[in-house]
Amino acid sequence: MKTYIALLRGINVTGYNKIKMADLKLLLESIQLERVRTYIQSGNILFESSISDHKKLEEMILEAIEKKYGYTINIVVLTKDQLKRIFTSNPYLNREGIDIKKLCVTVLKTKPDLEGLHALELVSTGSGDEFQLVGDHIYMHLPNGFARTKLTNNIVEKKLKTSATTRNWRTTTKLYELSQQYP
Repeated sequence: MKTYIALLRGINVTGYNKIKMADLKLLLESIQLERVRTYIQSGNILFESSISDHKKLEEMILEAIEKKYGYTINIVVLTKDQLKRIFTSNPYLNREGIDIKKLCVTVLKTKPDLEGLHALELVSTGSGDEFQLVGDHIYMHLPNGFARTKLTNNIVEKKLKTSATTRNWRTTTKLYELSQQYP
């Protein structure tokens, strides 16, 4: 059995695509995922599976949600090791005076269109927002907060031509801590 973290995008946001986490847990257990645990209402799931193919797991979860709720959403499945790399590689944590409440990470589903990085830089020019692409995720420091940034998940997806989902650093930290409770 391997430990996985599924990040669902676009559920329980401003009243759209509502799914109760207790119901989601039961649904995922019904498709043979084990030790399923959810964290907060925004689609963070930890589980174990003997299936080692990320794409297959994503497809299974997506199909189950579509069948039960009629929603088509984006899902990114990470291994415990991938989440650990995300958690330990944040370049902004090394900076003195950084407020972790102003940090987030955007996990990309596929390799980004690197030409889009310049477009993201233009979007953030003059705002004080910063980002760094590290592998298949983008770390962001948003000193004016999430509500004021122009580096939204939709903009990242559009400019980099890939699906993505974003989590604030507190959620990322908690998911990492929870993942350490799995073997």
